[in-house]
Amino acid sequence: MQVPVGSLRRWCCGVVVFVGMAIAAGVSAEAAKAPDIEAIPVVPAQLLHAWWIDDSEGLDVSGLSFCNGDLLAVSDKSSERIYRLSPKPGNNRVQLAPWADFSRPPLPDDQPVTVKARALHYASKPLSMDFEGITCDDTGIYLLSERHNRIARFDRRGNAGLWLPVRWSESARARGFLQLFNAESEGLVKVAGDFWVALERDPRGLLKLAAGDRVGKRFYPVPPVPGLDFRGRSEDLTALAFYDGALFTLERNAFAVCRRDVDTLEAEWCIQYRDIEEGEQYVYRETRFGKGEGLAVSRDGIFVVLDNNGVTRVAAPQDSRGLLLQLAFPAASGR
Repeated sequence: MQVPVGSLRRWCCGVVVFVGMAIAAGVSAEAAKAPDIEAIPVVPAQLLHAWWIDDSEGLDVSGLSFCNGDLLAVSDKSSERIYRLSPKPGNNRVQLAPWADFSRPPLPDDQPVTVKARALHYASKPLSMDFEGITCDDTGIYLLSERHNRIARFDRRGNAGLWLPVRWSESARARGFLQLFNAESEGLVKVAGDFWVALERDPRGLLKLAAGDRVGKRFYPVPPVPGLDFRGRSEDLTALAFYDGALFTLERNAFAVCRRDVDTLEAEWCIQYRDIEEGEQYVYRETRFGKGEGLAVSRDGIFVVLDNNGVTRVAAPQDSRGLLLQLAFPAASGR
């Protein structure tokens, strides 16, 4: 049977339109399912207050945490002391005050200890632990040793640091993490019954330690945020905090703090504070890398401590104190 040319054309056009609409509908459905990572807000940080940290010279404050209303801190140059900071609006200085002294943990006897770590343990007590993080719960205070990639519980009754049984050096290295000395376990926070550990860089990652774990096994990549600029430096994580049901990450080389969903680890928003850290009033004489090392979050805002590694600042060449920043939550976030 011969089909009229006009009918054939109308039939072909109808098929093309139908197929095109179906493809478009499919693409639209897929687009609706895919997260719009470009929409993650990255906004300039708003500085609420800044404090120069008295008596921090040579100590390099490396970790922060709010514990029972106190802002506690650790130093990577002090292996037997916890500090407290009590910043007050209207002042531009805060004292790094001793809060508790204790005996450092011994060398771990249940995991390999590198020759360098063993040598530092005996040669330099202040450098032996390299504490980089502090966190707490209702039962105690916990410190993160980068030197040994272990968590120590602060025993107030015995004034001693005691290793928790869980370890992760071997399992992390087998997964490709902890490949560089002094770029290993860098941040710690307790979330309900779990610990989260920030694995610093090359590559960076997150480790979740559940109650009862003896060996770390839950390693996660950090979902990227397209709007963050690491300036060609390593993408890193240097501190963690938990507040209002969310995980906060300090991403030092991007001068950023991000609020992340604790289940998916996707960022909800980020603030960038480079213009503050490198502002004329605060900038240190060496700016190759970012200096954010400690992070604590409360209803009063986001607190970031800068570890300047003894470097003095441009505006005061004799001043080598660290700096504590209080940053506001983004206006659109509501908190």
